Amino acid sequence: MNELRGGGILELLHASIRYAVGRRSLRHGRQIHACFVKHGLVQSCSLWNALLDLYCKCGLLGDAQQLFEGMRHRDHVTWSTMLAAHAQSDHPRRALSLLPAMLLADGVEPDGFIFSALVKACARMAALRRGRQLHGRFAASLFAGDDVVKSALVDMYSKCGAVEDARKVFETIGMRNPACWTAMVGGYAADGRHEDAVGLFRRIPRRSLLSWTALISGFVQSGADAGAVELFVEMRKEGVAVDDSFALAAVVGAAANMAALGLGRQLHGLVVSLGYERSAYVGNALVDMYAKCSSIASARSAFESLSVRDVFSWTTMIVGEAQHGGAAAALVLFESMVAAGVEPNEVTFVGVIHACSHGGLVEQGRCFFRSMVEDHGIRPSLQHYTCLLDLLSRAGLLAEAESIITTMPLAPDEATWCSLLSACRRHGDAERSIRVADHLLGLKPEDSSTYVLLSNTYAAAGRWDSVAGVRKTMARMEARKERGCSRVELGGESCAFTAGGLEHHPHREAILGLLEALVVEMKRRGYVPDTNTLPRNLQDPE
Repeated sequence: MNELRGGGILELLHASIRYAVGRRSLRHGRQIHACFVKHGLVQSCSLWNALLDLYCKCGLLGDAQQLFEGMRHRDHVTWSTMLAAHAQSDHPRRALSLLPAMLLADGVEPDGFIFSALVKACARMAALRRGRQLHGRFAASLFAGDDVVKSALVDMYSKCGAVEDARKVFETIGMRNPACWTAMVGGYAADGRHEDAVGLFRRIPRRSLLSWTALISGFVQSGADAGAVELFVEMRKEGVAVDDSFALAAVVGAAANMAALGLGRQLHGLVVSLGYERSAYVGNALVDMYAKCSSIASARSAFESLSVRDVFSWTTMIVGEAQHGGAAAALVLFESMVAAGVEPNEVTFVGVIHACSHGGLVEQGRCFFRSMVEDHGIRPSLQHYTCLLDLLSRAGLLAEAESIITTMPLAPDEATWCSLLSACRRHGDAERSIRVADHLLGLKPEDSSTYVLLSNTYAAAGRWDSVAGVRKTMARMEARKERGCSRVELGGESCAFTAGGLEHHPHREAILGLLEALVVEMKRRGYVPDTNTLPRNLQDPE
Protein backbone atom coordinates (compact mmCIF):
# COMPACT_ATOMS: atom_id res chain seq x y z
CA MET A 1 0.00 0.00 0.00
CA ASN A 2 2.80 2.39 0.92
CA GLU A 3 4.51 1.53 -2.31
CA LEU A 4 1.34 2.32 -4.21
CA ARG A 5 1.16 5.68 -2.51
CA GLY A 6 4.74 6.48 -3.39
CA GLY A 7 5.81 9.13 -5.85
CA GLY A 8 6.31 6.58 -8.64
CA ILE A 9 2.71 5.38 -8.78
CA LEU A 10 1.38 8.91 -8.42
CA GLU A 11 3.47 10.08 -11.35
CA LEU A 12 2.32 7.06 -13.37
CA LEU A 13 -1.32 7.85 -12.61
CA HIS A 14 -0.81 11.49 -13.54
CA ALA A 15 0.67 10.41 -16.86
CA SER A 16 -2.22 8.00 -17.42
CA ILE A 17 -4.79 10.73 -16.80
CA ARG A 18 -2.96 13.13 -19.13
CA TYR A 19 -3.10 10.42 -21.79
CA ALA A 20 -6.83 9.90 -21.18
CA VAL A 21 -7.53 13.65 -21.32
CA GLY A 22 -5.56 14.02 -24.56
CA ARG A 23 -7.45 11.13 -26.17
CA ARG A 24 -10.76 12.01 -24.46
CA SER A 25 -10.68 8.35 -23.42
CA LEU A 26 -13.50 7.97 -20.93
CA ARG A 27 -12.98 4.21 -20.57
CA HIS A 28 -9.36 4.77 -19.61
CA GLY A 29 -10.40 7.48 -17.15
CA ARG A 30 -12.94 5.23 -15.43
CA GLN A 31 -10.29 2.55 -15.00
CA ILE A 32 -8.04 5.10 -13.30
CA HIS A 33 -10.95 6.25 -11.12
CA ALA A 34 -11.49 2.64 -10.02
CA CYS A 35 -7.78 2.41 -9.17
CA PHE A 36 -8.10 5.53 -6.98
CA VAL A 37 -10.95 3.99 -5.03
CA LYS A 38 -9.39 0.54 -4.79
CA HIS A 39 -6.09 1.78 -3.39
CA GLY A 40 -7.51 4.56 -1.23
CA LEU A 41 -5.76 7.42 -2.99
CA VAL A 42 -8.04 10.03 -1.46
CA GLN A 43 -5.40 12.46 -0.26
CA SER A 44 -4.00 13.42 -3.66
CA CYS A 45 -6.01 16.48 -4.65
CA SER A 46 -4.04 16.87 -7.88
CA LEU A 47 -5.06 13.40 -9.05
CA TRP A 48 -8.72 14.01 -8.34
CA ASN A 49 -8.49 17.39 -10.10
CA ALA A 50 -7.04 15.70 -13.18
CA LEU A 51 -9.83 13.14 -13.17
CA LEU A 52 -12.40 15.92 -12.72
CA ASP A 53 -10.90 17.69 -15.73
CA LEU A 54 -11.26 14.50 -17.78
CA TYR A 55 -14.96 14.15 -16.98
CA CYS A 56 -15.57 17.82 -17.79
CA LYS A 57 -13.75 17.65 -21.12
CA CYS A 58 -15.69 14.51 -22.04
CA GLY A 59 -18.91 16.45 -21.42
CA LEU A 60 -19.95 14.29 -18.46
CA LEU A 61 -20.97 17.10 -16.13
CA GLY A 62 -23.18 14.78 -14.10
CA ASP A 63 -20.25 12.48 -13.29
CA ALA A 64 -18.00 15.49 -12.75
CA GLN A 65 -20.48 17.03 -10.30
CA GLN A 66 -20.78 13.74 -8.39
CA LEU A 67 -17.01 13.44 -8.16
CA PHE A 68 -16.72 17.11 -7.19
CA GLU A 69 -19.22 16.76 -4.34
CA GLY A 70 -17.43 13.71 -2.99
CA MET A 71 -13.96 15.32 -2.84
CA ARG A 72 -12.67 15.87 0.68
CA HIS A 73 -10.44 18.74 -0.33
CA ARG A 74 -11.17 21.24 -3.10
CA ASP A 75 -8.64 23.88 -4.07
CA HIS A 76 -8.51 26.68 -6.67
CA VAL A 77 -7.85 24.20 -9.48
CA THR A 78 -10.88 22.13 -8.48
CA TRP A 79 -13.16 25.13 -8.48
CA SER A 80 -11.83 26.71 -11.68
CA THR A 81 -12.25 23.38 -13.50
CA MET A 82 -15.82 22.94 -12.33
CA LEU A 83 -16.86 26.56 -12.86
CA ALA A 84 -15.35 26.68 -16.35
CA ALA A 85 -17.20 23.49 -17.33
CA HIS A 86 -20.54 24.89 -16.17
CA ALA A 87 -19.86 28.28 -17.79
CA GLN A 88 -19.35 26.57 -21.17
CA SER A 89 -22.34 24.23 -20.78
CA ASP A 90 -25.98 24.73 -21.75
CA HIS A 91 -26.67 25.84 -18.17
CA PRO A 92 -24.12 28.58 -17.36
CA ARG A 93 -26.27 29.79 -14.45
CA ARG A 94 -25.04 26.79 -12.44
CA ALA A 95 -21.54 28.29 -12.38
CA LEU A 96 -22.85 31.33 -10.50
CA SER A 97 -24.98 29.18 -8.19
CA LEU A 98 -21.80 27.43 -6.97
CA LEU A 99 -20.16 30.70 -5.91
CA PRO A 100 -21.55 30.84 -2.31
CA ALA A 101 -20.34 27.29 -1.60
CA MET A 102 -16.86 28.16 -2.88
CA LEU A 103 -16.60 31.26 -0.70
CA LEU A 104 -18.36 30.06 2.44
CA ALA A 105 -18.00 26.26 2.56
CA ASP A 106 -14.48 25.90 1.14
CA GLY A 107 -13.16 29.38 1.90
CA VAL A 108 -11.65 29.67 -1.59
CA GLU A 109 -11.22 33.23 -2.88
CA PRO A 110 -11.41 33.71 -6.67
CA ASP A 111 -8.18 33.84 -8.63
CA GLY A 112 -7.73 34.84 -12.26
CA PHE A 113 -8.98 31.52 -13.63
CA ILE A 114 -12.08 31.55 -11.44
CA PHE A 115 -12.89 35.19 -12.24
CA SER A 116 -12.54 34.40 -15.94
CA ALA A 117 -14.91 31.41 -15.71
CA LEU A 118 -17.53 33.37 -13.77
CA VAL A 119 -17.40 36.35 -16.14
CA LYS A 120 -17.81 33.99 -19.11
CA ALA A 121 -20.92 32.54 -17.44
CA CYS A 122 -22.34 36.07 -17.14
CA ALA A 123 -21.56 36.67 -20.82
CA ARG A 124 -23.40 33.50 -21.84
CA MET A 125 -26.43 34.56 -19.79
CA ALA A 126 -26.23 38.27 -20.73
CA ALA A 127 -26.34 38.86 -16.97
CA LEU A 128 -25.07 42.45 -16.87
CA ARG A 129 -25.84 43.15 -13.21
CA ARG A 130 -24.01 40.03 -11.99
CA GLY A 131 -21.18 40.82 -14.37
CA ARG A 132 -20.79 44.30 -12.87
CA GLN A 133 -20.69 42.78 -9.38
CA LEU A 134 -17.93 40.39 -10.43
CA HIS A 135 -16.07 43.26 -12.08
CA GLY A 136 -16.16 45.18 -8.80
CA ARG A 137 -14.86 42.19 -6.84
CA PHE A 138 -12.16 41.60 -9.44
CA ALA A 139 -11.04 45.25 -9.35
CA ALA A 140 -10.61 45.03 -5.58
CA SER A 141 -8.71 41.72 -5.71
CA LEU A 142 -5.01 40.90 -6.00
CA PHE A 143 -5.64 39.85 -9.60
CA ALA A 144 -6.96 43.21 -10.82
CA GLY A 145 -4.24 43.44 -13.46
CA ASP A 146 -5.02 40.07 -15.08
CA ASP A 147 -5.44 40.80 -18.82
CA VAL A 148 -7.20 37.47 -19.44
CA VAL A 149 -9.98 38.41 -17.02
CA LYS A 150 -10.15 41.88 -18.57
CA SER A 151 -10.61 40.29 -22.00
CA ALA A 152 -13.46 38.22 -20.58
CA LEU A 153 -14.99 41.41 -19.16
CA VAL A 154 -14.78 43.11 -22.56
CA ASP A 155 -16.61 40.15 -24.07
CA MET A 156 -19.22 40.15 -21.30
CA TYR A 157 -19.97 43.87 -21.55
CA SER A 158 -20.10 43.67 -25.35
CA LYS A 159 -22.56 40.77 -25.34
CA CYS A 160 -24.70 42.60 -22.79
CA GLY A 161 -24.83 45.71 -25.01
CA ALA A 162 -22.77 47.85 -22.61
CA VAL A 163 -20.16 48.79 -25.22
CA GLU A 164 -18.96 51.92 -23.41
CA ASP A 165 -18.08 49.82 -20.36
CA ALA A 166 -16.42 47.29 -22.65
CA ARG A 167 -14.30 50.04 -24.24
CA LYS A 168 -13.22 51.36 -20.82
CA VAL A 169 -11.94 47.92 -19.84
CA PHE A 170 -10.42 47.42 -23.30
CA GLU A 171 -8.32 50.58 -22.90
CA THR A 172 -6.79 49.24 -19.64
CA ILE A 173 -5.50 46.01 -21.18
CA GLY A 174 -1.75 46.08 -21.54
CA MET A 175 -1.26 43.10 -23.85
CA ARG A 176 -4.36 42.89 -26.03
CA ASN A 177 -4.96 39.39 -27.32
CA PRO A 178 -7.08 38.54 -30.40
CA ALA A 179 -10.03 37.65 -28.15
CA CYS A 180 -10.41 41.15 -26.69
CA TRP A 181 -10.00 42.84 -30.11
CA THR A 182 -12.64 40.53 -31.56
CA ALA A 183 -15.04 41.04 -28.65
CA MET A 184 -14.76 44.83 -28.86
CA VAL A 185 -15.25 44.91 -32.64
CA GLY A 186 -18.22 42.55 -32.42
CA GLY A 187 -19.74 44.59 -29.60
CA TYR A 188 -19.57 47.83 -31.57
CA ALA A 189 -20.99 46.17 -34.70
CA ALA A 190 -23.90 44.48 -32.89
CA ASP A 191 -24.72 47.79 -31.19
CA GLY A 192 -25.06 49.50 -34.56
CA ARG A 193 -21.91 51.57 -34.16
CA HIS A 194 -20.57 50.46 -37.50
CA GLU A 195 -18.00 53.20 -38.04
CA ASP A 196 -16.46 52.52 -34.63
CA ALA A 197 -16.48 48.80 -35.34
CA VAL A 198 -14.77 49.12 -38.73
CA GLY A 199 -12.31 51.74 -37.43
CA LEU A 200 -11.23 49.48 -34.57
CA PHE A 201 -11.17 46.48 -36.88
CA ARG A 202 -8.68 48.23 -39.18
CA ARG A 203 -6.38 48.71 -36.17
CA ILE A 204 -6.18 45.01 -35.28
CA PRO A 205 -2.52 43.96 -35.69
CA ARG A 206 -3.47 40.61 -37.21
CA ARG A 207 -6.96 40.25 -38.62
CA SER A 208 -8.06 36.63 -38.49
CA LEU A 209 -11.15 34.81 -39.70
CA LEU A 210 -12.48 35.10 -36.16
CA SER A 211 -12.28 38.91 -36.17
CA TRP A 212 -13.85 39.08 -39.64
CA THR A 213 -16.66 36.80 -38.45
CA ALA A 214 -17.29 38.96 -35.37
CA LEU A 215 -17.56 42.08 -37.54
CA ILE A 216 -19.82 40.46 -40.15
CA SER A 217 -22.05 38.81 -37.53
CA GLY A 218 -22.35 42.09 -35.65
CA PHE A 219 -23.50 43.87 -38.82
CA VAL A 220 -26.15 41.17 -39.35
CA GLN A 221 -27.31 41.41 -35.72
CA SER A 222 -27.78 45.16 -36.02
CA GLY A 223 -29.70 44.88 -39.30
CA ALA A 224 -26.92 46.13 -41.59
CA ASP A 225 -27.20 43.12 -43.90
CA ALA A 226 -25.95 44.81 -47.05
CA GLY A 227 -22.88 46.02 -45.15
CA ALA A 228 -22.28 42.49 -43.87
CA VAL A 229 -22.28 41.15 -47.45
CA GLU A 230 -19.83 43.86 -48.56
CA LEU A 231 -17.49 42.95 -45.70
CA PHE A 232 -17.69 39.27 -46.62
CA VAL A 233 -16.75 40.11 -50.21
CA GLU A 234 -13.82 42.18 -48.94
CA MET A 235 -12.70 39.29 -46.74
CA ARG A 236 -12.74 36.95 -49.71
CA LYS A 237 -10.74 39.43 -51.81
CA GLU A 238 -8.10 39.58 -49.09
CA GLY A 239 -7.71 35.81 -49.38
CA VAL A 240 -8.67 34.99 -45.79
CA ALA A 241 -8.95 31.21 -45.50
CA VAL A 242 -12.42 30.08 -44.43
CA ASP A 243 -11.40 27.49 -41.84
CA ASP A 244 -14.80 27.28 -40.14
CA SER A 245 -18.42 27.76 -41.11
CA PHE A 246 -19.48 30.66 -38.86
CA ALA A 247 -18.73 33.49 -41.31
CA LEU A 248 -20.59 31.59 -44.04
CA ALA A 249 -23.62 31.08 -41.81
CA ALA A 250 -23.61 34.79 -40.89
CA VAL A 251 -23.56 36.04 -44.48
CA VAL A 252 -26.21 33.49 -45.50
CA GLY A 253 -28.28 34.96 -42.66
CA ALA A 254 -27.77 38.42 -44.20
CA ALA A 255 -29.06 37.15 -47.54
CA ALA A 256 -32.07 35.65 -45.73
CA ASN A 257 -32.88 38.95 -44.02
CA MET A 258 -32.75 40.78 -47.36
CA ALA A 259 -34.76 38.03 -49.07
CA ALA A 260 -32.03 38.06 -51.72
CA LEU A 261 -32.56 34.66 -53.32
CA GLY A 262 -29.96 35.15 -56.06
CA LEU A 263 -27.29 36.05 -53.53
CA GLY A 264 -28.36 33.16 -51.34
CA ARG A 265 -27.96 30.69 -54.19
CA GLN A 266 -24.48 32.04 -54.95
CA LEU A 267 -23.53 31.62 -51.29
CA HIS A 268 -24.94 28.09 -51.33
CA GLY A 269 -22.61 27.33 -54.24
CA LEU A 270 -19.69 28.76 -52.27
CA VAL A 271 -20.65 26.62 -49.27
CA VAL A 272 -20.52 23.51 -51.45
CA SER A 273 -17.22 24.50 -53.09
CA LEU A 274 -15.61 25.07 -49.67
CA GLY A 275 -16.87 21.73 -48.39
CA TYR A 276 -19.24 22.98 -45.68
CA GLU A 277 -22.47 21.60 -47.12
CA ARG A 278 -22.61 19.04 -44.28
CA SER A 279 -22.17 21.66 -41.55
CA ALA A 280 -25.32 21.71 -39.40
CA TYR A 281 -24.73 25.38 -38.62
CA VAL A 282 -24.58 26.42 -42.29
CA GLY A 283 -27.26 23.92 -43.27
CA ASN A 284 -29.74 25.46 -40.85
CA ALA A 285 -28.89 28.92 -42.18
CA LEU A 286 -29.54 27.74 -45.76
CA VAL A 287 -32.93 26.27 -44.82
CA ASP A 288 -33.84 29.56 -43.15
CA MET A 289 -32.59 31.59 -46.11
CA TYR A 290 -34.62 29.69 -48.69
CA ALA A 291 -37.73 29.82 -46.49
CA LYS A 292 -37.41 33.60 -46.00
CA CYS A 293 -36.86 34.02 -49.73
CA SER A 294 -40.16 32.15 -50.33
CA SER A 295 -38.37 29.32 -52.12
CA ILE A 296 -40.00 26.71 -49.93
CA ALA A 297 -39.14 23.84 -52.30
CA SER A 298 -35.43 24.72 -52.02
CA ALA A 299 -35.84 24.99 -48.25
CA ARG A 300 -37.25 21.46 -48.16
CA SER A 301 -34.38 20.22 -50.32
CA ALA A 302 -31.78 21.85 -48.04
CA PHE A 303 -33.57 20.40 -45.01
CA GLU A 304 -33.64 16.89 -46.47
CA SER A 305 -29.91 17.08 -47.25
CA LEU A 306 -28.96 17.77 -43.62
CA SER A 307 -27.04 14.84 -42.18
CA VAL A 308 -27.98 15.83 -38.62
CA ARG A 309 -31.23 17.61 -37.82
CA ASP A 310 -31.36 19.34 -34.47
CA VAL A 311 -34.19 21.33 -32.90
CA PHE A 312 -33.17 24.42 -34.89
CA SER A 313 -33.34 22.52 -38.20
CA TRP A 314 -36.82 21.15 -37.51
CA THR A 315 -38.10 24.42 -36.11
CA THR A 316 -36.81 26.48 -39.05
CA MET A 317 -38.55 24.16 -41.50
CA ILE A 318 -41.79 24.08 -39.48
CA VAL A 319 -41.91 27.88 -39.27
CA GLY A 320 -41.09 28.16 -42.98
CA GLU A 321 -43.95 25.85 -43.97
CA ALA A 322 -46.34 27.64 -41.60
CA GLN A 323 -45.50 31.06 -43.05
CA HIS A 324 -46.06 29.84 -46.60
CA GLY A 325 -49.49 28.33 -46.08
CA GLY A 326 -48.26 24.78 -45.56
CA ALA A 327 -50.17 24.16 -42.34
CA ALA A 328 -50.57 20.42 -42.96
CA ALA A 329 -46.89 20.04 -43.91
CA ALA A 330 -45.82 21.95 -40.79
CA LEU A 331 -47.83 19.66 -38.51
CA VAL A 332 -46.51 16.53 -40.23
CA LEU A 333 -42.99 17.85 -39.69
CA PHE A 334 -43.75 18.42 -36.01
CA GLU A 335 -44.93 14.82 -35.62
CA SER A 336 -41.79 13.56 -37.39
CA MET A 337 -39.62 15.73 -35.14
CA VAL A 338 -41.15 14.29 -31.97
CA ALA A 339 -40.92 10.75 -33.39
CA ALA A 340 -37.21 11.34 -34.07
CA GLY A 341 -36.72 12.09 -30.37
CA VAL A 342 -35.99 15.80 -30.82
CA GLU A 343 -37.47 17.89 -28.02
CA PRO A 344 -39.35 20.95 -29.35
CA ASN A 345 -38.52 24.37 -27.93
CA GLU A 346 -40.43 27.64 -27.50
CA VAL A 347 -39.97 28.70 -31.12
CA THR A 348 -41.20 25.32 -32.40
CA PHE A 349 -44.55 25.85 -30.71
CA VAL A 350 -44.79 29.37 -32.14
CA GLY A 351 -44.48 27.73 -35.56
CA VAL A 352 -47.06 24.99 -35.04
CA ILE A 353 -49.64 27.30 -33.45
CA HIS A 354 -49.04 29.79 -36.27
CA ALA A 355 -49.63 26.94 -38.75
CA CYS A 356 -52.90 26.03 -37.02
CA SER A 357 -53.94 29.68 -37.16
CA HIS A 358 -53.46 29.96 -40.91
CA GLY A 359 -55.00 26.53 -41.49
CA GLY A 360 -58.10 27.28 -39.44
CA LEU A 361 -57.30 24.38 -37.08
CA VAL A 362 -58.61 25.94 -33.89
CA GLU A 363 -58.93 22.85 -31.71
CA GLN A 364 -55.51 21.53 -32.76
CA GLY A 365 -53.99 24.91 -31.93
CA ARG A 366 -55.54 24.82 -28.47
CA CYS A 367 -54.19 21.29 -27.98
CA PHE A 368 -50.68 22.34 -28.96
CA PHE A 369 -50.81 25.26 -26.54
CA ARG A 370 -51.85 22.93 -23.68
CA SER A 371 -49.27 20.30 -24.68
CA MET A 372 -46.51 22.91 -24.66
CA VAL A 373 -47.23 23.59 -20.98
CA GLU A 374 -48.34 20.19 -19.69
CA ASP A 375 -46.15 17.80 -21.72
CA HIS A 376 -43.04 19.86 -22.40
CA GLY A 377 -42.91 22.17 -19.39
CA ILE A 378 -42.55 25.33 -21.48
CA ARG A 379 -43.91 28.49 -19.90
CA PRO A 380 -45.89 30.42 -22.54
CA SER A 381 -44.36 33.73 -23.59
CA LEU A 382 -46.21 36.76 -24.89
CA GLN A 383 -45.47 35.55 -28.42
CA HIS A 384 -47.24 32.23 -27.71
CA TYR A 385 -50.29 34.05 -26.37
CA THR A 386 -50.24 36.34 -29.41
CA CYS A 387 -50.27 33.30 -31.72
CA LEU A 388 -53.16 31.78 -29.75
CA LEU A 389 -55.08 35.07 -29.94
CA ASP A 390 -54.46 35.21 -33.69
CA LEU A 391 -55.76 31.64 -33.99
CA LEU A 392 -59.00 32.53 -32.18
CA SER A 393 -59.40 35.91 -33.86
CA ARG A 394 -59.10 34.49 -37.37
CA ALA A 395 -61.81 31.99 -36.50
CA GLY A 396 -64.08 34.79 -35.27
CA LEU A 397 -63.90 33.66 -31.63
CA LEU A 398 -63.45 37.24 -30.45
CA ALA A 399 -65.03 36.80 -27.00
CA GLU A 400 -62.61 33.98 -26.15
CA ALA A 401 -59.69 35.99 -27.54
CA GLU A 402 -60.64 39.02 -25.42
CA SER A 403 -61.04 36.81 -22.35
CA ILE A 404 -57.54 35.39 -22.82
CA ILE A 405 -55.95 38.79 -23.36
CA THR A 406 -57.48 40.13 -20.12
CA THR A 407 -56.69 37.07 -17.97
CA MET A 408 -53.30 35.84 -19.21
CA PRO A 409 -50.43 36.10 -16.67
CA LEU A 410 -48.39 38.40 -18.92
CA ALA A 411 -49.17 42.05 -19.59
CA PRO A 412 -50.35 42.37 -23.22
CA ASP A 413 -48.33 44.81 -25.26
CA GLU A 414 -49.44 47.34 -27.85
CA ALA A 415 -49.12 44.88 -30.74
CA THR A 416 -51.32 42.32 -28.97
CA TRP A 417 -54.18 44.79 -28.50
CA CYS A 418 -53.78 46.00 -32.10
CA SER A 419 -54.10 42.42 -33.33
CA LEU A 420 -57.38 41.99 -31.45
CA LEU A 421 -58.65 45.38 -32.65
CA SER A 422 -57.89 44.51 -36.28
CA ALA A 423 -59.74 41.21 -35.88
CA CYS A 424 -62.77 42.99 -34.41
CA ARG A 425 -62.90 45.35 -37.40
CA ARG A 426 -62.38 42.48 -39.83
CA HIS A 427 -65.34 40.57 -38.37
CA GLY A 428 -67.54 43.66 -38.05
CA ASP A 429 -67.81 43.58 -34.25
CA ALA A 430 -68.32 47.35 -33.82
CA GLU A 431 -69.12 47.30 -30.10
CA ARG A 432 -66.02 45.30 -29.19
CA SER A 433 -63.91 47.37 -31.59
CA ILE A 434 -64.76 50.58 -29.72
CA ARG A 435 -64.16 48.98 -26.31
CA VAL A 436 -60.74 47.65 -27.36
CA ALA A 437 -59.87 50.94 -29.09
CA ASP A 438 -60.71 52.95 -25.95
CA HIS A 439 -58.52 50.65 -23.84
CA LEU A 440 -55.66 50.78 -26.35
CA LEU A 441 -55.82 54.58 -26.51
CA GLY A 442 -55.57 54.70 -22.72
CA LEU A 443 -52.25 52.85 -22.94
CA LYS A 444 -50.76 55.83 -24.81
CA PRO A 445 -49.30 53.75 -27.66
CA GLU A 446 -46.02 54.71 -29.29
CA ASP A 447 -46.32 53.17 -32.77
CA SER A 448 -47.69 55.61 -35.34
CA SER A 449 -49.53 52.83 -37.19
CA THR A 450 -51.52 52.17 -34.00
CA TYR A 451 -52.94 55.69 -34.15
CA VAL A 452 -53.91 55.20 -37.80
CA LEU A 453 -55.77 52.02 -36.79
CA LEU A 454 -57.48 53.82 -33.90
CA SER A 455 -58.47 56.75 -36.10
CA ASN A 456 -60.04 54.47 -38.69
CA THR A 457 -61.85 52.47 -36.00
CA TYR A 458 -63.45 55.59 -34.55
CA ALA A 459 -64.24 56.90 -38.04
CA ALA A 460 -66.02 53.65 -38.95
CA ALA A 461 -68.17 54.06 -35.83
CA GLY A 462 -68.87 57.74 -36.61
CA ARG A 463 -67.10 58.98 -33.50
CA TRP A 464 -65.55 62.02 -35.16
CA ASP A 465 -64.66 63.70 -31.86
CA SER A 466 -62.46 60.71 -31.04
CA VAL A 467 -60.96 60.86 -34.54
CA ALA A 468 -60.05 64.49 -33.97
CA GLY A 469 -58.54 63.63 -30.58
CA VAL A 470 -56.38 60.87 -32.07
CA ARG A 471 -55.18 63.18 -34.85
CA LYS A 472 -54.30 65.88 -32.32
CA THR A 473 -52.29 63.33 -30.35
CA MET A 474 -50.48 62.28 -33.54
CA ALA A 475 -49.69 65.90 -34.33
CA ARG A 476 -48.43 66.54 -30.81
CA MET A 477 -46.24 63.43 -30.91
CA GLU A 478 -45.18 64.14 -34.50
CA ALA A 479 -46.20 60.56 -35.20
CA ARG A 480 -46.08 59.54 -38.84
CA LYS A 481 -46.77 56.17 -40.35
CA GLU A 482 -43.60 54.60 -41.69
CA ARG A 483 -43.63 54.15 -45.44
CA GLY A 484 -44.00 50.58 -46.62
CA CYS A 485 -40.97 49.20 -48.41
CA SER A 486 -40.39 46.12 -50.55
CA ARG A 487 -37.27 44.82 -52.21
CA VAL A 488 -37.07 42.77 -55.42
CA GLU A 489 -34.22 41.42 -57.51
CA LEU A 490 -34.11 42.78 -61.04
CA GLY A 491 -31.38 42.03 -63.51
CA GLY A 492 -29.09 40.72 -60.80
CA GLU A 493 -29.56 43.86 -58.70
CA SER A 494 -31.62 44.42 -55.57
CA CYS A 495 -34.18 47.23 -56.05
CA ALA A 496 -36.13 48.84 -53.21
CA PHE A 497 -39.60 50.36 -53.64
CA THR A 498 -41.24 52.57 -51.02
CA ALA A 499 -44.88 53.64 -50.78
CA GLY A 500 -45.30 56.90 -52.67
CA GLY A 501 -41.74 56.72 -53.91
CA LEU A 502 -42.41 56.36 -57.64
CA GLU A 503 -42.28 60.08 -58.39
CA HIS A 504 -38.57 60.11 -59.16
CA HIS A 505 -38.17 56.46 -60.19
CA PRO A 506 -36.46 56.12 -63.61
CA HIS A 507 -39.04 53.54 -64.76
CA ARG A 508 -42.06 55.36 -63.33
CA GLU A 509 -44.10 55.46 -66.54
CA ALA A 510 -43.54 51.80 -67.35
CA ILE A 511 -44.51 50.74 -63.82
CA LEU A 512 -47.67 52.87 -63.78
CA GLY A 513 -48.62 51.57 -67.21
CA LEU A 514 -48.29 47.97 -66.05
CA LEU A 515 -50.34 48.66 -62.91
CA GLU A 516 -53.10 50.28 -64.96
CA ALA A 517 -53.19 47.28 -67.30
CA LEU A 518 -53.41 44.93 -64.31
CA VAL A 519 -56.31 46.89 -62.82
CA VAL A 520 -58.21 46.77 -66.13
CA GLU A 521 -57.65 43.01 -66.41
CA MET A 522 -58.74 42.42 -62.79
CA LYS A 523 -61.98 44.35 -63.35
CA ARG A 524 -62.59 42.49 -66.61
CA ARG A 525 -62.42 39.22 -64.70
CA GLY A 526 -64.96 40.45 -62.17
CA TYR A 527 -62.73 41.43 -59.25
CA VAL A 528 -64.38 43.78 -56.77
CA PRO A 529 -62.09 45.04 -53.98
CA ASP A 530 -63.22 44.70 -50.34
CA THR A 531 -62.74 48.18 -48.87
CA ASN A 532 -64.37 47.54 -45.49
CA THR A 533 -61.08 47.30 -43.63
CA LEU A 534 -59.16 49.91 -45.61
CA PRO A 535 -58.17 53.19 -43.89
CA ARG A 536 -60.42 56.19 -44.37
CA ASN A 537 -59.11 59.11 -46.36
CA LEU A 538 -56.97 60.37 -43.52
CA GLN A 539 -53.62 61.88 -44.38
CA ASP A 540 -50.69 62.00 -41.99
CA PRO A 541 -50.63 65.35 -40.13
CA GLU A 542 -48.18 67.87 -41.50
